[in-house]
Amino acid sequence: MRWNPLPPDFDLPQARADLKRLVGLFAPYRNWMLWGALAALLTLLANVALMTASGWFIAQMALVGLVGAAMDYFTPAAFIRGMAITRTAGRYIERLITHEATFRLLQELRVWFYRRLEPLAPARLQELRSADLSSRLISDIDALNHLYLRVLVPVGVALLGGALILGMMTLYSGRVAASTLLFLLLAGVAVPLLTFRLGHGPGRRLVALRAELRSAAVDGLQGLGELRVYGGAARQAQRIDALTDVMIGQQRQLSRATGLSQGLLGLSANLAMWCALLLAIPLVTDASITPAELPMLALFVLSSFEAVLPLPLALQMLGETLAAARRVFGILDARPQVEEPADMPVPQWERADVEIDGLRLRYPGARGEAAWALDGLSLQLRAGERVALVGPSGAGKSTLVQALLRFWDYQEGSVRIGGHDLRAWPGEALRAHIAVVSQDTYLFNTTIRDNLMLAKPEATEDEVIAACKAAQLHDFIAALPEGYETWVGEAGMRLSGGQARRVAIARALLRNAPLLILDEPTEGLDALTERDLLRDLVQLMQGRTVLLISHRIAALPAAVDRVLVMEAGRVVEAGAPAELLARQGGAFRALHDAL
Repeated sequence: MRWNPLPPDFDLPQARADLKRLVGLFAPYRNWMLWGALAALLTLLANVALMTASGWFIAQMALVGLVGAAMDYFTPAAFIRGMAITRTAGRYIERLITHEATFRLLQELRVWFYRRLEPLAPARLQELRSADLSSRLISDIDALNHLYLRVLVPVGVALLGGALILGMMTLYSGRVAASTLLFLLLAGVAVPLLTFRLGHGPGRRLVALRAELRSAAVDGLQGLGELRVYGGAARQAQRIDALTDVMIGQQRQLSRATGLSQGLLGLSANLAMWCALLLAIPLVTDASITPAELPMLALFVLSSFEAVLPLPLALQMLGETLAAARRVFGILDARPQVEEPADMPVPQWERADVEIDGLRLRYPGARGEAAWALDGLSLQLRAGERVALVGPSGAGKSTLVQALLRFWDYQEGSVRIGGHDLRAWPGEALRAHIAVVSQDTYLFNTTIRDNLMLAKPEATEDEVIAACKAAQLHDFIAALPEGYETWVGEAGMRLSGGQARRVAIARALLRNAPLLILDEPTEGLDALTERDLLRDLVQLMQGRTVLLISHRIAALPAAVDRVLVMEAGRVVEAGAPAELLARQGGAFRALHDAL
């Protein structure tokens, strides 16, 4: 049976494909990468030259002292000092260039990841938790970045530097160079492969465990209040402790592999040095080399192993990098749920109306008629009209919003919005005409101003203040010590639920879109906050076509013109609020009485 030095579960074709993709991403910064590698090579050669020249100089000075002869020690001393300065300067330049290249690569990778990720949201990402996405964006991208600094540079320097060192060594003794090559191959190929084989499994599992631990920690922090109320805090802590213990176990295995590799490297270097001495002593005897060149060759051989010392760690990091690459590419290789040509023309927005006829939509993987989330839905929303869409949970209200925003594509029926077929709109162009206020108001961990200006990056100071005044938010912000520069915290945790919703209202006002969708905007709020927020929403509705989605009948503002009742993915009743409420046995009346 043929022995395979690679781990049994290592997919070599997939690894090649992933490495090719990563190297392609690094192409814009190849000049920085090349100069960094050359600086590392210069540092290696300067260190080897320093050790070699120092061995010869010390031995030669000792021999000259024994016989009382004179020698020019200024030239070798100057050379040694020059190599010492070169090594120090080279190390500094190497760190400077390689870290600059690393930070540039890191920036490029994160921007690249986000740009590829954005078209997949939300349809292709709904099964992933935000903490998992954050882990892939941060820790996994960091692991990809290690490919240059921890893998490519050490391997490139080892190959080129090793060849130059062996070439110089051949000038003194071909046999010494051959024996050194044998041990360099042992230390630079066999030992790293052994380390890779031992560390591939733990390294791959460690990448997944880091992501799982990060998700568990984030879930525990974000849901700490609920965990305490329902007595789950201790269980969550136990889960985090268990994950930590497993991670420590995997790290222990990696440490053992690293320790073994370092021991084997040291053994190989020392064996190579002793073999060089045994081979070089006869050369001194027959005067092929001088006595002072014997310790020089020994130190030359010993210092040459600096070229291969980083290789075991490089292959170990390669395993973690490939595991992280699979996690990243596993997301980005998914095709967007709604695919659009790159040169798709943008229609001219004509009027803020919506016409839906026989719309049917079901999510991928569903089977049978019961799986339709929207089943023959038909409705019309005229320009300037305010319509409330109500119904029980699971009726398809949120699915309709996803379809209107081009997040999910539908299978049957037709939708016209802004005077054009929905599928004629590029997603970004369509969403520029729609403002959404929902129960899931996400605020980034930055200032209030930055969160507001997501809706309109070019907005002026007066426009921002006007939007906040209309949302009844300006007085609150003005009373804060830092005003609009106040940081809202992770997910807006420094704001109350009502304040966060008002930020969403101000953001919608700032966007000034002709079509407004309110998706359960008062969900989760107390009665007093809900009443105040509904009052502000009436202000937001002025001059816009509005679709208000809610399952809370009492939350419907008086300004709504019509109510549509949804059940099982279709409209079952429509009319004015008062008319439907007076209709005995109607769906709307049943919903009202059930609350």
